[in-house]
Amino acid sequence: MKKLHLHPDIERLIDLALREDIDAGDITTNIFVPRQMISRAYMVTHETATIAGFDIVKRVFQKLDKNVVISSPYKDGDIVPANKHILEIRGKTQALLMGERVALNFISHLSAIATNTTAFIQKVYPYKTKIVDTRKTTPGFRIAEKQAIRYAKGVNHRLNLNDMILIKDNHHLICHLSIAQMVQKARRKTKRPIGIEVENFKDFQETWYANPDLILLDNMTQTQIKQIMAFAKKDKRARKPALEVSGGINLKNIRSFAKTGIERISIGALTHTKKTVNISMEIVN
Repeated sequence: MKKLHLHPDIERLIDLALREDIDAGDITTNIFVPRQMISRAYMVTHETATIAGFDIVKRVFQKLDKNVVISSPYKDGDIVPANKHILEIRGKTQALLMGERVALNFISHLSAIATNTTAFIQKVYPYKTKIVDTRKTTPGFRIAEKQAIRYAKGVNHRLNLNDMILIKDNHHLICHLSIAQMVQKARRKTKRPIGIEVENFKDFQETWYANPDLILLDNMTQTQIKQIMAFAKKDKRARKPALEVSGGINLKNIRSFAKTGIERISIGALTHTKKTVNISMEIVN
């Protein structure tokens, strides 16, 4: 099987997880399972899920058995019905047993995020609203979690604090500059995209004319958003800021927000409010 080359952060995460789980060795497996024994195993999802994390699962087992062979009829981002075999693994039995829990932890966790993202995307269909993630990720898992969101057709916001300028109320309060002055200063310092968070229509108007790349409408009501969308529609400039809604969005109300015509909705719950997808692994000889 061809060796995978994953993001260095994910490689480190896999190494940490294996070290955490195996420690000095799997004492039970080492006692009872012959070193050269070969087995076949299947991973099964016991619920309908958007699967994410195949490459990580493969890499987990590669680190334990360089000759392992893994195949799947599915790819990351596929919505798989319950009780389907999602993956077949053939390799050293010791490697299968030692990597089982780590591999399942990764794919169950990431598939839960992808499945959650799919649920939000399905709620806004057929509207064109993009579902966007946040930085509310599990520490150390950001690369993997944001990848899972992309697999589910979600959109990544900034990866880290250096990816874009995002001016929030505290920045405005501390620096004692107008929004226009802050945008001008930012454009002199960097070519990174500029986003500004606003909480009312007055601040929105000031920000709109400062012409950043993105305006985040934080915790606004649907009435406020409709007012803003009507205002923005009247502006015939070729280049206008993108508009994004954040705060208080859930599966029950997201469709009504999408109906306003908003371009983007960012949802922290994609990553920080989730359940593990029930996936198991069975060895068959």
